Amino acid sequence: MIDDFAKEYLHSDLRQMREAMLWKVDGLGEYDIRRPLTVTGTNLLGLVKHLSVWESRYFGEVFDRPFPEPLPRWDDVGERGADLWATEHETREEVIGRYRRVWEHSDATIAALSLDSPGFVPWWPRPDVQLFNVLVHMLTETGRHVGHADILREQLDGSTGTAAEYAAPPHDAAFWEAHCARIERAATAAAATSGGRGDAAPTP
Repeated sequence: MIDDFAKEYLHSDLRQMREAMLWKVDGLGEYDIRRPLTVTGTNLLGLVKHLSVWESRYFGEVFDRPFPEPLPRWDDVGERGADLWATEHETREEVIGRYRRVWEHSDATIAALSLDSPGFVPWWPRPDVQLFNVLVHMLTETGRHVGHADILREQLDGSTGTAAEYAAPPHDAAFWEAHCARIERAATAAAATSGGRGDAAPTP
């Protein structure tokens, strides 16, 4: 009974995180979902693409239930990083549609197997795993990238939260300017009294 409860609990959280990831691209134009927003090129549609590729592997070939669409080999050095951004020829609909098809395939694997079902992850140092290990890993991985997406979306238009109903209440620019100024004052004061620990406070 505990195994069934644990599997459903983890699976339910994974479903929620998937939906949160797609909400982060909802309502944005093509440029904003694709453009690099960090020095390493992190972008919203690329995060969706990345999650679709790796979830399809973890709940596919790891359990000898390969996802039925072509994927680059995990050990192809020439393709490394290509899953983190979308080319101009890949449409939003294609990337999101593939992610949703991956969900269906993953959900079928999760439903068919018990938590102690064996799998094999050739890119892990300890490749022998169980469904439990992979569920926890994929939930952690998805949550991590949803966190990335949350920051990126906030940079673009101020939207936060895991779904529309949980979005932060709207405030005007003056509110956020005052809020950030308060945090800045606290950071500056802490740095000034740190006794040489960490960065020095900025000079006026």
